[in-house]
Amino acid sequence: MLSFLAALPSCAAIDGTSDVVPTSSDVVSPPLVYSVENTGAHFPKPPLPPVADLPVIRDLPNPLLGVNTFGDWERKRNEIAAQIQHYGIGVKPAVEAENVVAAMHGDTLLVTVTVNGHSLTLTSTIHYPTVGQPPYALMIGTSMLALPRQLFEGRPIATMNFHEKQVNDYSQWGQHHDRGEHAFDRLYPDLTDNGAYSEWAWGLSRLIDGLCQLGAEATKIDTKHIGVSGCSYAGKMALYCGAFDERVALTIAQEPGGGGAAAWRASHGKDSVENIEKTDYHWFLERQRRDFSGDSVFRLPYDQHELCAMVCPRALLLLGNPDFRWLADDAMLVSAQAAIKVWECFGIADRFGWSIMGGHGHCQLPEAQWPEVQAFIDRFLLGRDVSTADVRVAPK
Repeated sequence: MLSFLAALPSCAAIDGTSDVVPTSSDVVSPPLVYSVENTGAHFPKPPLPPVADLPVIRDLPNPLLGVNTFGDWERKRNEIAAQIQHYGIGVKPAVEAENVVAAMHGDTLLVTVTVNGHSLTLTSTIHYPTVGQPPYALMIGTSMLALPRQLFEGRPIATMNFHEKQVNDYSQWGQHHDRGEHAFDRLYPDLTDNGAYSEWAWGLSRLIDGLCQLGAEATKIDTKHIGVSGCSYAGKMALYCGAFDERVALTIAQEPGGGGAAAWRASHGKDSVENIEKTDYHWFLERQRRDFSGDSVFRLPYDQHELCAMVCPRALLLLGNPDFRWLADDAMLVSAQAAIKVWECFGIADRFGWSIMGGHGHCQLPEAQWPEVQAFIDRFLLGRDVSTADVRVAPK
């Protein structure tokens, strides 16, 4: 683990070449959330060389290379996003506002997206709290909300589920369509090589488009306090959704496993873990396995700690369960300890935490982990004055 982390610089030299640190004006209260999906959409894509031309990087790539101030981070964040899309998951296309039409039917949100003459409609019922007054904070479950309902009882937080099968109906269980046959593919026939995670992230962003378009008067939702959470494959989904949409204030990725927060390099060569050869390739570009299997993983220009870092300066909580070796939680811890350097450099390390604790079933969050989750929910969805500074729980 230390061999990976040793290559990452401290905040004393965040560009790897100088002793420049972010100035006080850069790091005083960076935004907790943004009002647009991607504030750095105007930045050009970085060079994306053929795999044969990529350098071998044995340690974790440095997410702060070339970042001297907080103002540089949005550019760097978009460079990482471009790499993840190009080499890992496929393109998450932008959508013009005029191509989205939203409506409320009772408590159900309907969002219709029209692209290239084809339309796709997303629906989701909002479950409102019985306490507090609107507009309410909102927690969106990816596929479903696996967090215990007790964490939301007595709090003014609405919940809803993102039904990802309305976009891409791939499932590890039961019948499903193949690549090129999903609802998303009708709108984007040139993106049929995409993995599901780019398409699912696209779909969740369209739900947020609808909420923003209608406004709090129609939806009763405060779009400055939106969270997203899911577990297992949906924990990966939550992480990609939160990383790729800056309108998400809080991301909670529960037991996301390989391809989520776990660093590919750190899980390389290990038995019985979800590494880059042993994951489900409906979720990713097929060429990721072809291009980066075996020792070729060290040519991958990014790693999953940088997916986590894309959430910065917003809030992220990773939840692990070491009883299930497949989840590669030791590799997730490598990612977490590397990614937090980004938050640290901007003086906001208390916006990122992790809790890795065993003794429970898969996706069955034990009461011992509730305080960490509750603190993040209370602070980042409800704005309460609680501390999240010491959420660094891992097996010794």
